[in-house]
Amino acid sequence: MTTTPIDLFASLLRLHQDGEIHAGTRALDCDQDGWRLMAFHAKTDADVHADRWEVHPEAEEIVCCLIGKIRLYLRPERPGREEEIRLPAGTAAIVPRGRWHRIELDIPSNIMAVTLPRGTRLEKRIEA
Repeated sequence: MTTTPIDLFASLLRLHQDGEIHAGTRALDCDQDGWRLMAFHAKTDADVHADRWEVHPEAEEIVCCLIGKIRLYLRPERPGREEEIRLPAGTAAIVPRGRWHRIELDIPSNIMAVTLPRGTRLEKRIEA
């Protein structure tokens, strides 16, 4: 097998249960099997869908700030304030399975996320 470089910002990696890893396009494939590793450049809040909550019911997600500075928000499970987690470059946070979350940027950032995307849903954020 020939090994070639993979542009993480142009493709995603699918990590399969049997140990295989496949590189593919960024098409939203939330119902496919396997863990998904994605890295992306985010210049504005629109690049990280800051106006929408996201949930992954099948697995936890790790959100990593590679370069820059971001804020990860967890929607409250009961009425109250959003939980804010500040992530400077080189840090990560684990989003619990089934927990609604979203990201906002402090500055343009490079972000990496790993999760099992099956069943992922987005929901418009309604500001209080």
